[in-house]
Amino acid sequence: MKAEVAPDSSNYTIHSRIEILHILRAIQQKNELVTVYFNQEKDFILTSILGVDTNQDGLLVLDYGSDEGRNKQILGSDRITLVTTQEHVKVQFTMESIERTEYLGRPAFKGNIPDKLMKLQRREYYRIFTPMVNSIKCVVTRPGGGGFEAVISNIGLGGIAITNYQNQVRLNIGDRFSDCRIALPGIGSISPGMEIRSEHEITLKSGAKIRRAGCMFIDLPTMQQTMIQRYIIRLERERLSKLAQ
Repeated sequence: MKAEVAPDSSNYTIHSRIEILHILRAIQQKNELVTVYFNQEKDFILTSILGVDTNQDGLLVLDYGSDEGRNKQILGSDRITLVTTQEHVKVQFTMESIERTEYLGRPAFKGNIPDKLMKLQRREYYRIFTPMVNSIKCVVTRPGGGGFEAVISNIGLGGIAITNYQNQVRLNIGDRFSDCRIALPGIGSISPGMEIRSEHEITLKSGAKIRRAGCMFIDLPTMQQTMIQRYIIRLERERLSKLAQ
């Protein structure tokens, strides 16, 4: 997930100490991946929340990174941004500084519990654009045979947007498909159920007109959610690598 600020982020900012602690503990209990951005958000590591300690000045304890060079950069940073999810909803907050500590006999990071954090509403599921070259596709099979194939233009834990299907099928809002297959390069295949939530015509830069549908995943298993998260992180890593060249 990329660190970003939502339009009018004040609508999503939580200041309640009790609610912040509840969210952080829920993230810890689910062992959600946490992306820590540093070096002006040009670099990142993956970690998780090990502890939410309110007895010692309100400390948040994070797992130590595997790259010692990056760990040292984080320890020397004045400000880091952390991005994760709680109940499939994006959560983002900052920490002004972070220190090295030990947790259960192992190295860890510690910092103050944030005074505020941003949690997007369910309708604001984070999506990432997929590569235009070697695009990934969604293959849908209908009961009794037949179906269609579509190009995926963006993907997130909440669903996907698809294009390039208009010559195969007419989609309507509310249509549901239970037999779908998406191959995530370098990760594996997922088989979500989907519901069409929007469908309209868009105009490309070339002037060509195509149809685009927004699809919501239905009852996506936890393992497949994790695979999507890993794919999003992979795309972010590739994007950051290109920016650094």
